Amino acid sequence: MRISRVATLAAVAALTLGVAACGGDDSDGTGTAPESKSFAAGTTMEKLNKAQKIIVGTKFDQPGFGLKGLDNKPAGFDVEIAKIIATELGIPESKIEYIETPSAVREEVLEQGKADIVAATYTINDKRKERIDFAGPYYVAGQHIMVKADDSSITGPDSFKAGGKKVCSVAGSTPAKNIEKYLADQVAQLVVFDVYQKCVDALTGGQVDAVTTDNVILTGFIAKNEGKFKLAGQKFTDEPYGIGVKKGDTAFRDFINDTLEKIYADGRYAKAWTETAGKFDSAVPTGPSINRY
Repeated sequence: MRISRVATLAAVAALTLGVAACGGDDSDGTGTAPESKSFAAGTTMEKLNKAQKIIVGTKFDQPGFGLKGLDNKPAGFDVEIAKIIATELGIPESKIEYIETPSAVREEVLEQGKADIVAATYTINDKRKERIDFAGPYYVAGQHIMVKADDSSITGPDSFKAGGKKVCSVAGSTPAKNIEKYLADQVAQLVVFDVYQKCVDALTGGQVDAVTTDNVILTGFIAKNEGKFKLAGQKFTDEPYGIGVKKGDTAFRDFINDTLEKIYADGRYAKAWTETAGKFDSAVPTGPSINRY
């Protein structure tokens, strides 16, 4: 009788272990198990794959690229690109942690190891490359100006040279820097916040006359606020977006560059666009040439 009881307990234990193994946390929550991957020892790819987790810095206030909705989950083109990178690392979507990364802190979160990558409408430029590295570009946007739908007094950046108009952008952003040369009085005319939604609110309330940033961000706000805003004039810069990684991590940057070229060819890039920013701009972009500097 004693032997039979021990055998029964052993059988229950074995069954429990079997169930635990079958219900292991290797699913992305959609029923799709990530593909098994292996990477060279000591690389960031190996570290992330073994940890089965990646921290992604992105925006939470930009329709089409990175917007946190009522379900509390970020969505947009940047988010989809990050998901694809995670997939290529063998990490399920359920193991991606997103942290809000406004323009002013993007380099900082990489330098301090708070994020593994930053995908956040992040323009590649030489000054930022002094602190971090970029994979990409994966998209080329352009700076534009948004005004109220009934405003015909602003037709482009030159409209600010007279000194009577205020324009809003975000602190630490390329658009905030670019617009400075068009202002007669920078202190009086340039208003900066930490996130673009506050600029949109200021435009709505009449505290500023315009908002300037990249065209794809502004078209998202125009679509979200139907009939209230419009673009003024033409884009006046080219802004190549890249994926930020820690300075000096060449192997990880090469891996992301290879991934971008792979998804240009296999259709995942076009699919990611169509399902996100493509709702505001149906012209699917051609993936730009990677700059393997």
